[in-house]
Amino acid sequence: MVFPAKYPSLNATEMTEEARQTLIRVLRVAFPHENVPDGPYERTADTILTETENETWFRVALTQGLLSLNQLSGGDFRELPDDEALRVLRRVEGTEFFGFVRRTAVLNLYDDADVWSACGYEGPSFDQGGYIGRGFNDLDWLPEPRVEYPQGETMPDMAPGAGGVPKPAAEQHTPDTTNQPGATSADFEEVKK
Repeated sequence: MVFPAKYPSLNATEMTEEARQTLIRVLRVAFPHENVPDGPYERTADTILTETENETWFRVALTQGLLSLNQLSGGDFRELPDDEALRVLRRVEGTEFFGFVRRTAVLNLYDDADVWSACGYEGPSFDQGGYIGRGFNDLDWLPEPRVEYPQGETMPDMAPGAGGVPKPAAEQHTPDTTNQPGATSADFEEVKK
């Protein structure tokens, strides 16, 4: 359900192709991946724009945010180099606009199969029988773990008191003078007031 804004002019705010391209640029700068093609960024931007069709608040926040980006850029945000565009985004990262874009992008951008393949994620394994037989233990970039101690080395001693079993609080017979739950509450004793 779409709730009308207080000012009718805000209800008529439409997202233009320029706004869509600026939003795609925001997503590219905020979530940079060299190997990811344009498709996932475009689909994520379209998802955000669909959300703005359903909620006036989102539409107003997005419109104001994109206009602010252009104003902070001193022109067109889309034409800024990556490092300058990132500085502009850092200036608006605490705004509702950026929070809305970030939340929607994280949920949608990283749920895209093209992003999965670019990042090396094979996708969910449940329908393929799990990870056990499909490379669960193929971490060839880690050194082999040392299972046994080499000849001549001794196993380190345990710290003093580490081998002993602590007594439960109920057996220590120290009166609890506080009304705060503590070790005695684990033994289901009454908490004193």
